[in-house]
Amino acid sequence: MDAKAVIAAQSYVQARPATAPGASSGGLGPKFAEVARDFAETLSQGEQTAKSALLGEADPHALVQALAATELAVETAVTIRDKVVEAYQEILRMPV
Repeated sequence: MDAKAVIAAQSYVQARPATAPGASSGGLGPKFAEVARDFAETLSQGEQTAKSALLGEADPHALVQALAATELAVETAVTIRDKVVEAYQEILRMPV
């Protein structure tokens, strides 16, 4: 047997498929978790500020800022969700 064929066969066996995650890549999981935590924290802060404003403990300016930040976070989450659904539907339409 030729040495080049043996080396090629060994390399083929050790190669990972293109769809397998790399050992060096951290993946997007931790980043999505961080984004989700930030989103939940923004909603929580908006809720706390709204409660404080209803009790008269926070000024109206802080309430408006908190509501604007919460609205922006929700709109961003909805936009991301729509893009993910659109990408999923596009994948489903691909011919096999």
